[in-house]
Amino acid sequence: MRDEEGAAGLGDLLMGFARTQRRRWHATLAPWELSPHQARALRVVCLHDGVRLSELADVLRIAPRSATEVADALQERGLVERSADPADRRAVLLRPTPEGRRVQAQVDAARAADSEELFARLSAEDRATLARILRALVD
Repeated sequence: MRDEEGAAGLGDLLMGFARTQRRRWHATLAPWELSPHQARALRVVCLHDGVRLSELADVLRIAPRSATEVADALQERGLVERSADPADRRAVLLRPTPEGRRVQAQVDAARAADSEELFARLSAEDRATLARILRALVD
């Protein structure tokens, strides 16, 4: 077995691919001047159409303070708005604005196009195999 095929070599290859994917994600987000955290947060807010900051922090696996900073940045850009939670007037919900939904749709389309371009290097069979392997490795 060649060294790069050993467990450490596979880990290095996977980390190298993750760095490539992260660079591509940053480049994909550049037209909207969004960070990856902001893009992920906007996606969560759009999917749930009303999410508490604590829930956002949990979903993103970040500290509540960091979630507040991300939400503040999105609100300053007019992509989300805060409103009282009808179930608990002390709590605040984040909701997408129409502009936030528009930007989210554009980001999703750009990310899908970038992924299609990247994975087009692989045959359909190899993509299916890669998906199966990655699903087996994900927590």
